[in-house]
Amino acid sequence: MIAAALIAWHARHGRHDLPWQRERTPYRVWVSEIMLQQTQVATVIGYYERFMRRFPDIESLAAAPLDEVLHLWSGLGYYSRARNLHLTAQRVVGEHGGELPGDVTGLAELPGIGRSTAAAIVALAMGQRASILDGNVKRVLARYFAIEGPPGDSVTERELWHRAEQCTPHSDFAVYTQAIMDFGATLCTRRDPLCMHCPLGEDCAARRLGRVHELPAPRVRRARPTRRVFMLLAVDPDGQVLLQRRPQQGIWGGLWTPPEFQHQEAATRFCATALGAAQLDLQPLPGLRHAFTHFELEITPLRARCQRALTVMEGGGTLWYNPREPARIGLPAPIAALLASDSCSGEA
Repeated sequence: MIAAALIAWHARHGRHDLPWQRERTPYRVWVSEIMLQQTQVATVIGYYERFMRRFPDIESLAAAPLDEVLHLWSGLGYYSRARNLHLTAQRVVGEHGGELPGDVTGLAELPGIGRSTAAAIVALAMGQRASILDGNVKRVLARYFAIEGPPGDSVTERELWHRAEQCTPHSDFAVYTQAIMDFGATLCTRRDPLCMHCPLGEDCAARRLGRVHELPAPRVRRARPTRRVFMLLAVDPDGQVLLQRRPQQGIWGGLWTPPEFQHQEAATRFCATALGAAQLDLQPLPGLRHAFTHFELEITPLRARCQRALTVMEGGGTLWYNPREPARIGLPAPIAALLASDSCSGEA
């Protein structure tokens, strides 16, 4: 049986000392599961430990300013995860007495917690049997049972959930849950799976049929378009840079970036109307390129030397940021690097 084989494999080869495994409270497991969505374990560990030092419980997270949450998340990407984490903490404190709901259905109704994440929380931290289906588990099951179709397809998804439920044991389900996640992440990997060391090899349909590299079926990938924008680095005499908070929806939602424009002419008009006698450098600074899931963002930075203008009011949607004494605000990692570079020094 798949569960017995994976539990035995995990005892010898699994990961047993990750930070969120040392004290498996629902809160700690929840935060780890959100961070691990679309992010590798090795990347998450440092972020998780810093996050837990600042927010050791759900009450401290709920009471924190969103900017501080986003600041500690900066670099992890997919910032809607951080916003949903903060919003859920506030709802749990306000509506559930500070305790996460104790069942999959209740958890899955909260922002950012889907069915699989909810199942992982109750299985790993609440002692309840529940089946998970994250990306690693989908890959393992698709290969083991030779399930056709891309994992995102509704028919394929139903079959994968059926197999996930079928394979989840009625005892040792917490160990099994960790085991199948670890197995998919470290051995039954997307590229170059270690089939020679696989504890499921004798019964794996994909291996038997010679289709390990074909399953799961790849998603149809479309070419990523490029979106081009200009960002204005308006630097005042003290070396501080004007930032604007981005809308909650869209890329880098709720984070702070320099004012963004579709055309250089729009940046020039902004300098004239909002920044008074700002002197815009005619020569743009070296560009930045950042890849998102569905498109590439190409940023052309423009620098302007200016006085603080009364028409740009600090507070609410704008602030002046000192790169030499960074405030604890949410900055996308590429923007943080740009602001820390010589581009904001005001030197030509």
